[in-house]
Amino acid sequence: MPSCLILSDSTLDFSSFQAKVEQVQVVPFHYTDAQGSFSGDDDLFSTMGPHEFYNAIRSGAELMTSQPSQLEFEELFSAVRDSGDEAVLFCISTGISGGYNGAHAALGRICEQAPEFRKRIFVVDTLASSTPMHLLVYEACRMRDRGFSAREIYEWALEARWCVQTLFMVDDLDALHRGGRIPKSVAAAGDVLHVKPLLHFDLEGKLGMVGVARGRKKGLAKLAKFYQTRHIDPADGPIAAIGDADAPHDGDALAALIKERYPELRVLRSAIGPTIGCHVGPGMVSCCFWGKDRRDAKAGA
Repeated sequence: MPSCLILSDSTLDFSSFQAKVEQVQVVPFHYTDAQGSFSGDDDLFSTMGPHEFYNAIRSGAELMTSQPSQLEFEELFSAVRDSGDEAVLFCISTGISGGYNGAHAALGRICEQAPEFRKRIFVVDTLASSTPMHLLVYEACRMRDRGFSAREIYEWALEARWCVQTLFMVDDLDALHRGGRIPKSVAAAGDVLHVKPLLHFDLEGKLGMVGVARGRKKGLAKLAKFYQTRHIDPADGPIAAIGDADAPHDGDALAALIKERYPELRVLRSAIGPTIGCHVGPGMVSCCFWGKDRRDAKAGA
């Protein structure tokens, strides 16, 4: 029976070390500033640490990102085809990026040459990115280790993505607006109120502002409350993924707040990677976990 490979684009919040330990192959996004003097591949901070990266943004770098080329995806899929393995590729939401569409088109060309390959590799639109992708890919690795097939993991992911609850706090909305991820009206509202915006992914995988907090301390308290009121524990115990964009003390403080009430909680701590960091800027703190199906109106969002 072929081995099941877990693949992901680099918008998930794995570190390079975790990707190696979990045996997740990552295809990188790319970033550059307007002058091209500060650029690179999103290698999950293996060559540049989070603090150096976010300090560049603090110093005025206005970074743009580009998705992997279709050639990069084709090379990835060709390697899987030639290995005889099967695979699942997790991609950033189509609501904020064209990465999934590029991967899907590249897979189509590979399958024109080898139609049977469609039974061996699957591409998931996670309708999210960053910390929620961390949670999804982490669990996919557990399923792979338990012997699930690529098709089984793919079908699970299509349902599981609706049950990932996500809330994150950013310092401001300027970077998200410049990157076209939120409308100008939403960014302007955050600026006028002088608050810390709280955002989520909606059912289309787009970003939306769902609340505000007057100060980071109150924002962290709201993130902890969000976990308290929305989480549903999986069979192997409570788990939450918490990420930060060069704000490790805040990320650790959030984990401590939740663990005060739920001491058995397993926390997946991570740094928000370069691709997402280009669009949210330094200071973001995120929290995600398993909860109700978000398609159920009673679950809210």
